[in-house]
Amino acid sequence: MKRTLLALVVGVATIAASAQQRRPVPYPVIYDADFTAAIEKGTRTERGTPGPNYWTNTADYVIAASLSPSTGMLKGAETATYHNNSPDALRRVAIHLRQNLHAEGAVRNRPQEVTGGVSLGRVMFNGTELLETQRQGSVGYRIDGSVLWLLLPSSIKSGESATFDLTWSYQVPETGAPRNGTDGEVFFNAYWYPQFAVYDDVQGWKADQYFGEGEFYMGYGDYDVSLTVPQGWLVGATGTLQNAEEVLSDQSVARMYSARSNTDYIIRVVDEADRYQATRTSPSGNLTWRFQAENVRDFAWGASPEYLWDMTMANVGDRDGDGVDDSAEIHAFWRPESTAWVRSAEFGKFSIEFLSETFFPYPYPHMTAMEGIIGGGMEYPMMTLIGSRTNDRRLFGVTLHEIAHMYFPMIVGQDEKDDTWMDEGLTSFNTNEGTVDFWSDPLVWDPSRQGYYRIAGTSDERISRRHADQYPYRTAARGTAAYNKPAVSLHALRGILGDELFYEAYREYAMRWSYKHPEPYDLFNTFEDVTGLDLDWFWTTQFYTTWTLDQAVTGVIDGESGVTVVVEDRGLSPYPVVLTVTYDDGSTEQSVLPVDAWMNGEREQRAEFRAGEVARVEIDPGKYLPDVDRSNNVWTSSR
Repeated sequence: MKRTLLALVVGVATIAASAQQRRPVPYPVIYDADFTAAIEKGTRTERGTPGPNYWTNTADYVIAASLSPSTGMLKGAETATYHNNSPDALRRVAIHLRQNLHAEGAVRNRPQEVTGGVSLGRVMFNGTELLETQRQGSVGYRIDGSVLWLLLPSSIKSGESATFDLTWSYQVPETGAPRNGTDGEVFFNAYWYPQFAVYDDVQGWKADQYFGEGEFYMGYGDYDVSLTVPQGWLVGATGTLQNAEEVLSDQSVARMYSARSNTDYIIRVVDEADRYQATRTSPSGNLTWRFQAENVRDFAWGASPEYLWDMTMANVGDRDGDGVDDSAEIHAFWRPESTAWVRSAEFGKFSIEFLSETFFPYPYPHMTAMEGIIGGGMEYPMMTLIGSRTNDRRLFGVTLHEIAHMYFPMIVGQDEKDDTWMDEGLTSFNTNEGTVDFWSDPLVWDPSRQGYYRIAGTSDERISRRHADQYPYRTAARGTAAYNKPAVSLHALRGILGDELFYEAYREYAMRWSYKHPEPYDLFNTFEDVTGLDLDWFWTTQFYTTWTLDQAVTGVIDGESGVTVVVEDRGLSPYPVVLTVTYDDGSTEQSVLPVDAWMNGEREQRAEFRAGEVARVEIDPGKYLPDVDRSNNVWTSSR
């Protein structure tokens, strides 16, 4: 990280090596050993760009699955081709079996229904069957909680690919299971197939157990998925439906094609009178829906005979560089009693268009929202699952938040377990910005600030750079550290840098790390590379500590040549001081004090203003900074 004084606003002076420090100062950001090694190997850089030797392993899946709603049983078979683009020969392979969260005796950090977990059938490697073994070092497979470890008869060499065939089944858990399940009418299936763990350039295999609370780290690949469900059931999924004419009624197909040519209106593809009859029929009573998706990190799907289906199109901008704007399909599947969902497609359209303008054109062919089974919302590639909402504002907020996850972590594929804040914090920031844009509400940021302030600096607070499964259960610690604090911190950084420079760096990070696996250092370094500033004081205090900010106006001194404003830093987080002085005649003057003095251990700084009768002095009038006590931010004249 840079160590030079580069700008007035965020200049960082060399930390004085003195025994008489009057306040603690933050350490610089220190790379861990794995990241340092990655820089040395040329897969990462100190500029925040992927290194010249950067690589990612990928996997392609061909899956056939069937769902029996009457029994709740899901059965599947997959052929998965793993591409080893790393420089390493891989003898061991890790595969997630996340439905083992519901196995008897599974380790969990939140209560779950016990369904028996995954029943694993055939496991094959390049045509050779592997058998279960409990002996360390023996060829075969071993199930360790929610992870299937394979010791192969031969290594997958660098640059080679290998094929794995697996069959499995499990009982779909009931409503209340995290992020998937059924309420009898809706089945939403996520984390439902054996999926390769990530093998990355920093840590090798990252195959953390799924305990229920912490989320995921996933690699990219292509999917070809066939899903068999009863006729009359509508299916929404990651990817593009390949056989609409084979599974949908003529009327449904015609309405779907009509919606594709319409960017101004929402088309009801299936209305209440069409339910149970929106598909074709078959002698077996079942239909097979086929979906294909490219370069996604997961595949999820939902099905129900009760759904209405709305569709429209979103303008995403020029996706392919031909000078013509492109579009993405917007779908909403919902039950009639969820009346607020009549605006779901509208909210989805806005979300995709807002995010496409903020970052870059949404790259996938559709975005689908499905209603049911969970209290909040959850994101999957091209998909979101959202519970019923009682009013427009609540549905909008969850819809935008979950769709914003299409950029973090669906496109920018960071490890959600190690650093939850990298997707939830950034997404919460994006959600607030989009909400301001849609509702024109100046108070949008207040809930995030208050959520942070409630536990900031208390014994309940935890740092943001903490593994997702290590936060206390059912407390505000994880929500504050992963959602609210990172969001208000980025809002503060935006206020310090200004919109143009902040978004230049933010977009650059998203583009650099699309379909890759960034570490926090890559985010930090990208911002410093783009802005030319040393921001270690910011990264350290906001993400590695629970230090708080409390700046106070402690004096206003009239002098012959001007006015002096005295500011005290009563907290621990060093931030620039943004001061606005308002004179009796209504004129204003602003001054910015950099963090230099705070970084040298000072507790007090002084700002000089022109002479005049001062009516009011205020710190941070734009309310960007996360100051935990704003009562001392304002001084008013007693005249």
